[in-house]
Amino acid sequence: MKTAVRALRRSLPSLLVADLLLASVAPGVADSVAVEERIHRVEQGLLRPVLIRGEPIRSISIAEGLKLHHVPGVSVAVINNGKLEWARGYGVLEAGGDKPVTQETLFQAASISKPVAAMAALAFVERGKLALDEDVNRRLVSWKVPENDFTREENVTLRRLLSHSAGLTVHGFPGYAADEPLPTLRAVLDGAKPANTKAILPDLLPGTSLRYSGGGYCVVQQLLMDITDKSFPLILQETVLGPLGMKHSSYEQPLPAAKCGSAAVAHNSTGEPLKGKWHIYPELAAAGLWTTPSDLARFAIELQKCRIGKSSRVLSTRMARQMLTPQVGDAGLGIFLGGSGQTWRFSHGGANAGFRAMMVAYAETGWGAVVMANSDSGGDLNQAILFSIAKEYGWPDYRPKVRSVTAVDPKIYAAYAGQYQIRPDLPVTVTTEAGRLFVQAPNQPKVQLHPETKTKFFVTEAEVEMTFFPDANGEVSEIMVHAEGQDLKAKRVR
Repeated sequence: MKTAVRALRRSLPSLLVADLLLASVAPGVADSVAVEERIHRVEQGLLRPVLIRGEPIRSISIAEGLKLHHVPGVSVAVINNGKLEWARGYGVLEAGGDKPVTQETLFQAASISKPVAAMAALAFVERGKLALDEDVNRRLVSWKVPENDFTREENVTLRRLLSHSAGLTVHGFPGYAADEPLPTLRAVLDGAKPANTKAILPDLLPGTSLRYSGGGYCVVQQLLMDITDKSFPLILQETVLGPLGMKHSSYEQPLPAAKCGSAAVAHNSTGEPLKGKWHIYPELAAAGLWTTPSDLARFAIELQKCRIGKSSRVLSTRMARQMLTPQVGDAGLGIFLGGSGQTWRFSHGGANAGFRAMMVAYAETGWGAVVMANSDSGGDLNQAILFSIAKEYGWPDYRPKVRSVTAVDPKIYAAYAGQYQIRPDLPVTVTTEAGRLFVQAPNQPKVQLHPETKTKFFVTEAEVEMTFFPDANGEVSEIMVHAEGQDLKAKRVR
């Protein structure tokens, strides 16, 4: 081939040579070149989560994003036409180290553990070992959901547990440092020492509302262990991970020593490693999965294919469609749903101490992606990468928000400047400089607040809003911060 190329170069004009060579490249090689070009555009095309209407759009690279967001490493997998098209790692396993993140680097999936666990539970429903709509206390053996006035009126069922509508307490889990004693699952369920969360029990009428509950997935974990008399990691390996070829994935907590060398180290929001490298999560179904973006992509692809009858390695098409059917609000069975038609997608995010992850997949078109980062500040980077992927692959509905800025008299900013306390451990400082307003959280860079109205402001670095409430004299004693889907009041402290 090389000899032929040299001969062509001697005898033909260079432009004609290029045309002939392109025509002679094998289809697989041409496809590979096209994918590499797409990867390059994704790598260079990161977008802020919020754009200002009328201003030029400036993108940054993944390398720049790692520095900007204090993220040592990130891993990406992209699904196209129902196949894993490419996967890459960027950065390093640990800040200051030189071991690179690769496709095989393990990250904590955090709450993306839930949809994988939900698939296992639904497999047992299909085997007749469980029922979606019966009282789970009929199958629980070693522990029971506490009975009270709520459960006397409505049952806690598997369907409700998987769709966060069982009325159970405990939103999420902080995990345990390497040198802390680990509770048993029973201790977690009862809120008994050394568990660091409260007891898991119903305090809302089951089936009446959507309220996210990691606690509910601890009940699912106990349920699967009771009906099989097996460890949860073994159940998931046999039921989901093995059948789907998720060979780098495991629910083993603590992570076995043999796997620690290929695991990303968790970091706080300033990019400093956590003590003991990462936290340990005995709440396996809710937060205990170690995995890679490629393995989670395999999970998402299976759901895409199973829904249309092209695969049945774990669930039937009927059950996959149940999983992807809204139960309460936007919650399916273990997964969250959005869009319609071509934009109908299922997704789940994850946030453990020092890790952030996001999985998005489209049910109709076979698009999707998984991004995993090893820092508390990795969520914004993950979102920026997903926006770049969405732009490159033509996802019609996954794009940054575009917001308008209103002209405001900067004189009002003096009344807004000060320190506000969102939580005892979370003050935010608002300052005014050169006719502009800025906000800064602890250990974070100062970012500009852009006025949407005289009292409502936003930042472009994340989906965060801040609303000021001046009194009749223009003084402000309280603000509202909207972040990560929550409205948080903050009192002025100085």
